[in-house]
Amino acid sequence: MNVIEQLEKEQLKKKTPALRAGDTVRVHAKVVEGTRERIQVFEGTVIRVTGGGLRRNFTVRRVTHGVGVERTFLVHSPRIDKIDVLRHGEVRQGRLYYLRGKVGREARIRERRRLIAESAEAGELEEEREALEGAEEQEEEPTS
Repeated sequence: MNVIEQLEKEQLKKKTPALRAGDTVRVHAKVVEGTRERIQVFEGTVIRVTGGGLRRNFTVRRVTHGVGVERTFLVHSPRIDKIDVLRHGEVRQGRLYYLRGKVGREARIRERRRLIAESAEAGELEEEREALEGAEEQEEEPTS
């Protein structure tokens, strides 16, 4: 491993959400105004994800007061506080540039229910397993 790869590995964030085109996300970005620093939230639809590793970035689009606004973020940037994925969209393309020409109901993206259902089932299974383990531990403890 050379020096550049080692430096890039150190700068990678530990936990990043799996982003795909069509997902609705809420990005908490740090904004510096003079001497003060605040967090600004940008919520919209991911229209593209490009790059890989440390250079991975994504573009988020939202329509505010009838004006479309697109903003590109680096996933591993220190300026990004956190990324919340609100819903996973079901799309068949990797780049959703066609959304620029659509407004309102035409610009809707269906929700991908499969992943959410699987994750909910997995979460329920984990909760049941933890409850069972907790019950077994209570039974094993001697009551004297």
